[in-house]
Amino acid sequence: MADIQAASPETASWDVAGYLAYDFRVSQCGPRVAGFLVSRTIGGEECELLNLAVAPEFRRQGIARGLLAALLAEAHRAVFLEVRESNKVARAFYKSMGFQEVTTRKGYYQSPPEAAIVMKFHSC
Repeated sequence: MADIQAASPETASWDVAGYLAYDFRVSQCGPRVAGFLVSRTIGGEECELLNLAVAPEFRRQGIARGLLAALLAEAHRAVFLEVRESNKVARAFYKSMGFQEVTTRKGYYQSPPEAAIVMKFHSC
């Protein structure tokens, strides 16, 4: 997971060992981990997508879509995420999965400083 995260500078840079404290999903292709998704439930009413990344050699094969679809199918609640304002590819991907942009958080990201777009998916 650390290698995938390092190869994905547009994703959140968390301590990979800390992921085990959350809902942690992986996608495998043969013996290799192709991608991962980390989320958490907040107050029983909401779910927050913390990180989603796919190894470069496995991108554009539906792995991120599959990981996120599995989360959304099980969530049965509102799912939120933050994405860098400049990450147009991710924003378009999340919109294609049914997320809507709901607000902006100025100065949310560091290195480089940037606003976050908060997106929401509501399962009913």
